[in-house]
Amino acid sequence: MDRNAGKVFVGGLDNTTDEQSLEKVFCKYGQIQEVIVVRDRETQKSRGFGFVTFENPEDARDAREAMDGQTLDGRQIRVDKAGQSRGGSRGGGYGGGRGGYGSGGYNSGGYSSYGSGGGSSSYYGRSQGGYASGGYRNRYDS
Repeated sequence: MDRNAGKVFVGGLDNTTDEQSLEKVFCKYGQIQEVIVVRDRETQKSRGFGFVTFENPEDARDAREAMDGQTLDGRQIRVDKAGQSRGGSRGGGYGGGRGGYGSGGYNSGGYSSYGSGGGSSSYYGRSQGGYASGGYRNRYDS
């Protein structure tokens, strides 16, 4: 069985929405195993999305069908299967092939495995490039 079968992606969250408010809204659809609101590493502010993992995959399906497009904390939310995107490829993004932001994407393991076993290397191990990598300074400081 797919380990993400009971996990749903929740997007469009207000920056005040926390794990408790997500759990309160989603618990009526079944037993919840885990709730995560993804936060910025440095500021700890919500990044506007999270995940709810249900014990039973059928409960996750019911929650997706009932909650997608509903309003939570004044914002219309999007609820979908974790790891599934609605539009085109999520690859590329800023930095393209350099491994910059956006190169992980939802379908390649970047966010769909967030919170399961310490995160994935594509989320935490992003290559920043630019000034810190020495490329710019080394060319012009010599």
